[in-house]
Amino acid sequence: MAEHQDQTRAAYDEVVELYASMFANQLETQPFARSMIATFAELVRGTGNTRAADLGCGPGHLTAMLHDLGLDAFGLDLSPAMVGHARRAHPTLQFDEARMEALPVEDDALGGVLAHYSMIHTPPGELPALLAEQARVLAPGGLLLVSFFGTEGPEPVRFDHKVTPAYSWPADRFAELLTGAGLVPFARLLHDPASERGFLDAHLLARLG
Repeated sequence: MAEHQDQTRAAYDEVVELYASMFANQLETQPFARSMIATFAELVRGTGNTRAADLGCGPGHLTAMLHDLGLDAFGLDLSPAMVGHARRAHPTLQFDEARMEALPVEDDALGGVLAHYSMIHTPPGELPALLAEQARVLAPGGLLLVSFFGTEGPEPVRFDHKVTPAYSWPADRFAELLTGAGLVPFARLLHDPASERGFLDAHLLARLG
């Protein structure tokens, strides 16, 4: 796991300014993703525990969005360059370096975890450990919203992402992984992003049982 994460960190460190310029305002043209994040924030507020982690926060734009939606949100990212950019762009919010298999968060602490396309570079065999770690930090009844590239085939598909290799997932298979981590998937949204890759955009909401 360490080797592929080191490669991913180095790749994102090299493109931080370009990435931020391309994606910091991307949700302005993505109404489906915005609606799922807003629904997630509403449900987290409903648990009474508004503390939420934005995993793989990148330049921090979604951490700021969660804050604006009423959550006590903080961002974690593998890339120190991304964390530095997020701190400069959103100086009133908390951002820290972290690996997703060892989150610097106590057990049962969070009302919500957002993982917005932040696990797409994880090889399939390593994904259960990351999901188990996310379940660990969620309080009972806490919410996870995970977004990823979806495929209609039976197996994950490796593809050449512009930054570093990534994977698309069948939504049913990803939901099975959530269940295996002790989470209960209860809502999903799949839509065609009209991308050249031909993948769907997939969003799954799950609750810690």
